[in-house]
Amino acid sequence: MEKNRNYGLLMPISCLPSKEGIGTLGAEAYGFVDFLSDSGGTIWQVLPLNPTNYGDSPYSSCCATALNYYFIDLDGLVKDGLLNKDDLDGIYLGNDPRRVDYGAQFKNKVLLLRKAFSRFDRGGKEFKEFLNNGEYAEFAVFMALKCKFGHKPFTGWDGEYKTYDGGKIEEFIRVNAEEFEFWQFTQYIFLHQWDALKHYAHSRGVKIMGDIPLYVAYDSLEVWKYGDELFKLDGERRLKCVAGVPPDAFTDDGQLWGNPVYDWEKMKKTGYSWWNKRINGCLKLFDILRIDHFRGFDRYYEVPVGEKTARNGHWCDGPKEELFKDKLSYNIVAEDLGVIDDGVKRLMKNVGYPGMKILEFAFDGMPDNEHKPSNYTANFVCYTGTHDNMPLKQYIEDLSEQSLKVYKQDLQQQCRLLGFEADVTSAVTMCKSIIELAFKSPAATAIIPFWDVLAFGGEARINLPSTVSEKNWSFRFERGDFTPRTQDFLRGLAEVSGRAKKA
Repeated sequence: MEKNRNYGLLMPISCLPSKEGIGTLGAEAYGFVDFLSDSGGTIWQVLPLNPTNYGDSPYSSCCATALNYYFIDLDGLVKDGLLNKDDLDGIYLGNDPRRVDYGAQFKNKVLLLRKAFSRFDRGGKEFKEFLNNGEYAEFAVFMALKCKFGHKPFTGWDGEYKTYDGGKIEEFIRVNAEEFEFWQFTQYIFLHQWDALKHYAHSRGVKIMGDIPLYVAYDSLEVWKYGDELFKLDGERRLKCVAGVPPDAFTDDGQLWGNPVYDWEKMKKTGYSWWNKRINGCLKLFDILRIDHFRGFDRYYEVPVGEKTARNGHWCDGPKEELFKDKLSYNIVAEDLGVIDDGVKRLMKNVGYPGMKILEFAFDGMPDNEHKPSNYTANFVCYTGTHDNMPLKQYIEDLSEQSLKVYKQDLQQQCRLLGFEADVTSAVTMCKSIIELAFKSPAATAIIPFWDVLAFGGEARINLPSTVSEKNWSFRFERGDFTPRTQDFLRGLAEVSGRAKKA
């Protein structure tokens, strides 16, 4: 990460305005780059770009390295001559400008992509080279088989395909060559549009911060193909234990995520080759990489299969800094939230990556609260909140009378230490003061979720952890949310705090 003071906005691709029912890599993404750049910002943070699976979470994908074809811009395919404008007429992709209809994306977006593929020159040199590279071949096979078996989990496929068999897969590809190439086409088009967007962002002085989940979904290419080479599974690819976090002040039962956990001892024998490839691949896509649940590399929490809560799990050792010893110069941000013990602190010190501080959690009356700006230095990224938290306004509004009193007093004290007075007359004015505190904090980088910039409440919550709901991962912004007034607010803070983009 750069040591110079800077700031950015957290804006998931899915949240961008769009007439296509979900944010895409099209005109509105370019417009957001302009908005951010003209506001003095230099970092656009996105959530994982992986295809979503059951529950629509980008943190639980069917493939850890594939790209979400829902984000492909259809207007871009029209410009490329692969779709006609009338192909889009009458196609339902969702009708709520504030919510993604993932069912419509799953059903109708893919139909349009198939139509575009039918007009695509599969014999072109560039596409042939892409196929020969084989980077997305495994993903294409997995998706082709998913379609063959009605999108069931791989455990529900016919017996000969439940486990990966190279000979059978070669024959399947030969017989299903067009389907195999279609799923690679989705990745080819995504990368074509992504590279153009990234190039434009760079031309406007904006870097893109990506996000890599720690875990994969059970119903994923990785579990299907690699099985117990990577994960703690039995001989039939059944889970022995699952990932989660223990009970804490926020959840009495902890969080039972259900993801398979890694067999780090086996991975170590390969020099962590799968993880090395994954991280290096992400840093080809992004300028900066945020690694989710970084504490899991020190120790991770596993729960025996069959448990209804995460209460009866236990901690196991991860690879610690050994995985990162050749990556110390990488542009990585470590999400070091949750249960932070001496081992995590030692790992963070040894790798040197900036960690995260969350202002939403800072004002509890405890002088040693690590999220208070008075308690940290420059090697951090300061956030008002994350995609897993309540929007800041909702958090403030949900505080009890006594907690709100403490919150206001603490906020006022922290703001005074940095030379300004907090406005605590309402939840909205408090949001603005907390954002100003993020800008003026000692952290080298400040990242503000756009829902907090606009002081949106609970309707804008991105995710409620450990739940499956149509409200998770579906919130979207509208074009009218991006106003000159908001731009002036951000640019003014960037200038007075020394974070504004240099001309």
